[in-house]
Amino acid sequence: MKHCIYPGTFDPITYGHLDVLSRAAKLFDQVTIAIADNAGKEPIFSAKERFDLVKSNVAKFPNVKVVGFKGLLVDLAREQNADAIIRGLRALSDFEFEFNMALMNRHLEPKLETLFVMPNEQFSYTSSSLVKQVAKYGGDVNHFVPPDVAAALKKAYKI
Repeated sequence: MKHCIYPGTFDPITYGHLDVLSRAAKLFDQVTIAIADNAGKEPIFSAKERFDLVKSNVAKFPNVKVVGFKGLLVDLAREQNADAIIRGLRALSDFEFEFNMALMNRHLEPKLETLFVMPNEQFSYTSSSLVKQVAKYGGDVNHFVPPDVAAALKKAYKI
């Protein structure tokens, strides 16, 4: 069975994330979404809130499970017996960071492959950071995130 991990902060999960996930779910028997508890990023949503929002939006994928993690991704990959890491690349600007991360992960665990997946072009400019910025100032984020995520953003920013 081929198993990949799709890691991220998912603060919040966007339609771009879900597009990458749908592609990974077609390529692998099992996909584990790994929600990083990375306090350094100062997420707007708690780890539990992000977990719940992700979980509610991936229920339609029978071969997807959601976990939270702290620490090194390669350690989680070993624990989960994953064969690969999936990372979405929206634009060339993502490549350098992701390439360096992939090389470090390969150094730490040579058996673990990293695969880059391009989302549909309609999501190429969508990022969680931009979505949060639009939401913070009362902009409409319904084209970028699922309805429950849009509602959670409104509540978080008290709009």
